[in-house]
Amino acid sequence: MDLTETFDLSKEASQQIALLDAHQINSLLRKMADAAVAAADYILAENKKDLARMDPSNPMYDRLMLTRERIDDIASDIRHVADLPTPVGELLSSVIRPNGMRIDKVRVPFGVVGVIYEARPNVSFDVFSLCFKTGNACLLKGGSDAQYSNAAIVEIIRSTLRQNDVNENAVTLLPVEREATAQLLNAVGKVDLLIPRGGKSLISYVRDNSRVPVIETGAGICHTYFDKYGDLKKGRAIITNGKTRRVSVCNALDTLVIHAAVVDKLPYLCEDLACKNVILYADDVAYKALEGKYPAHLLSHSTDDSYDTEYQDYKMAIKVVPHFTDAITHISRHTSGHSESIITEDRNHATRFTRAIDASCVYVNLPTSWTDGAQFGFGAEIGISTQKLHARGPMALPELTTYKYIITGDGQVRD
Repeated sequence: MDLTETFDLSKEASQQIALLDAHQINSLLRKMADAAVAAADYILAENKKDLARMDPSNPMYDRLMLTRERIDDIASDIRHVADLPTPVGELLSSVIRPNGMRIDKVRVPFGVVGVIYEARPNVSFDVFSLCFKTGNACLLKGGSDAQYSNAAIVEIIRSTLRQNDVNENAVTLLPVEREATAQLLNAVGKVDLLIPRGGKSLISYVRDNSRVPVIETGAGICHTYFDKYGDLKKGRAIITNGKTRRVSVCNALDTLVIHAAVVDKLPYLCEDLACKNVILYADDVAYKALEGKYPAHLLSHSTDDSYDTEYQDYKMAIKVVPHFTDAITHISRHTSGHSESIITEDRNHATRFTRAIDASCVYVNLPTSWTDGAQFGFGAEIGISTQKLHARGPMALPELTTYKYIITGDGQVRD
């Protein structure tokens, strides 16, 4: 397997689509949305082949599954991306030097963006729409779990590109074999940026082995701290939504931290979790507060590993802390830098929490489930960056651009 030519074709396509104007790009994205809806039966049939190979009890099953409603939502997201202003060409700064030379700092595409992701076929549409909007070609390396779904989606995208006289290599689905990943990680000079979307092991592997620049996204060990001054009604709703809205996504709640002064309120706060069959891994103090008041078969003692786990399942750890500062310490020790939340009516505690917690998204009286590019008004997202360089938080259109300096003069020469 030699993907050199594939990478070269993507680079060539990136140079061509960078010359398309905003009207051409937006028009094609709207046609792409229509094509996705028109091909729903075909996409769902291929998706069923993938679903048949996965145990329905696997939390990843929900991520893998497509429905007609989800395809309609995907199409809506693509249209939303088309409606958004493009960041490409944005003038970030401009200065005229004493000699009359003008220096403009302008947003430009990266060129070729590679995305490695697991069993989430909607990502194929999301990545293409965001990359195409920003003038980037994309290389998609999906997991074998979504092999048929991804192939069908990319076939529809490439067909739409061909019908509109646009280079179909603006999107390429790489083979599912691991050798394809190895070559992608080493495509220096051909691929400009790699973005892994998935669990901690995938992100760590890509970061540790890639010779191409990487932006880390996806892995989320998310906490919610219920403060001594937290509102019980708000807290119960926030905790339940954060944990159970969609357990398989990276913004789902993994650990509830609670102040010791209100530990007796745990049974109330966790009551709705029992209805969802959420397994709780509680420390000794929390276990004692819940024992006899939470279903015994859903209650276990926590271990050290409980607080370093992204569950992606109907499971949650609980840690009781004696002081506000201990909550900060615990979260800081175990966070992945994704999303953290505090439930409190104390303004001072809210301010101190948002200042002290080092994460891409920090919430006050809201669940971590809000961490989503679409919910932030960014359109579809390419992932949640948990690093600090270039991009942090939901990565949308601006984060898929870099910049260059355009210098204009009138014959000035340097001494």
